[in-house]
Amino acid sequence: MVTPTTLRPTRAHTTESPPAAAHPAWPKLKAAVAELRTMQSEDGSLDTAAQDPDTARALVADITAAIGELAELLPHDRDYLDAVVRDFGGWADGGFGVPDFLDALLAFRPERARRDGLEHLVVFPMYTQNGNPARNVEAVLVRVVWPEWLAALEAERYDNPMFVPIAFEDFTDGYDTDSAVLFPETVAVREVPRFTWGGIFCDREAARFRRVTAAAADSLGLELPGYAQELIGDQALAQDAFVLWDLIHDRTHSRGHLPFDPFMIKQRQPFWMYALEELRCDLTAFREAVDLEKQGVAAARHVQFAVLADRLFRFPVTGGRVRNYDGLGGQLLFAYLHKAGAVEWHDNKLTVDWPKATQTVIALGAEVDELYRQGVDRSKVAHWIAAYDLVTAYVPAHPASVWAKGPDALPLDGPPKGLVDAVLPDEFPLSMFYEGLKRRLASVIASTRGIVGDAAA
Repeated sequence: MVTPTTLRPTRAHTTESPPAAAHPAWPKLKAAVAELRTMQSEDGSLDTAAQDPDTARALVADITAAIGELAELLPHDRDYLDAVVRDFGGWADGGFGVPDFLDALLAFRPERARRDGLEHLVVFPMYTQNGNPARNVEAVLVRVVWPEWLAALEAERYDNPMFVPIAFEDFTDGYDTDSAVLFPETVAVREVPRFTWGGIFCDREAARFRRVTAAAADSLGLELPGYAQELIGDQALAQDAFVLWDLIHDRTHSRGHLPFDPFMIKQRQPFWMYALEELRCDLTAFREAVDLEKQGVAAARHVQFAVLADRLFRFPVTGGRVRNYDGLGGQLLFAYLHKAGAVEWHDNKLTVDWPKATQTVIALGAEVDELYRQGVDRSKVAHWIAAYDLVTAYVPAHPASVWAKGPDALPLDGPPKGLVDAVLPDEFPLSMFYEGLKRRLASVIASTRGIVGDAAA
């Protein structure tokens, strides 16, 4: 039985051996990867007419030698690292075409040993989501974040065997970006396998949340409760909040009335469907955190504030305005809270009725859940339209939107792709409130690129 006393945050993470980042082989590996990356095409191959294959082979030799040295520190990854070396050899022997690291990917199983502080060396040709779109070779040292209180919750209440929360030790250029995930589907392989794990960098999520939320509160004149100020000031507390939030969010994708594939890399539906799915998972995490707080789980109150603050202040003003589904989820949350009177923007100052906000967030979650429940009986197109109606009840569509004109204006006699094509890149423009906030936070948002740990302070 999980009890409040077993659910206190673990303040320090341990490692079973010296960090691999301190080993002299690591900077050698990073340097060789950095040079090899400059020779690769977007699909990961090398144009041997323009690039010297002998140089590439020498760099691959340096990379595999360094991996061999680092493997001595990481016996739990021995099978995987041996497979990586073989895949590098096969790539070089094959003339540096499109890389295929399927064997190595199948051998990497971090979900089988979720131990707090356990290090992994990850080397793949891969793109980084919200980072580098090309399948360049990347090397990243990570450590698992799996404190006892989180393990207990996962085992007894939120089973999620694929979830692997991680933190950065060090990384190559593809992760000196906004990317905060390590997903197997980003790796260059000859065929798509069944995925068994997904990694989320809680340290980066926590750090950028802290920096952006502090700047937003200052810019908006928002008075934060004491526990929120404490959270913003403490990286360890913030990481505790994010691992719990991510645990519940991640498992929610595969549960409910109309669960999505959690790996939503390509948008095959109107982007507000992805906005609602991501928001559904966050609102579920929020609701569960309300219950967990009553049961004495230390991180639960912080999860509630983190969901609100990240969704309201960072998501809408981060990234471009082309099908920005995370941004739309934040816009919808703010508009719903504003309409309910839980947040007010007046005299250039934002005020939040925190108890009312809690109940209002739960109410929005109920509306989204009901949309999904009714969607079981609808056609795909009818569900898209119903979802659009829910969003536009709170977030106005672009004045030039075809969708806003209603079903009579939509190409309903053709394939669903025509409906997706009719969506404007910025179907739901930012409100005047968010246009102003975006300008004020632009430099802060930019400064979170590549952020880790206590760099947020």
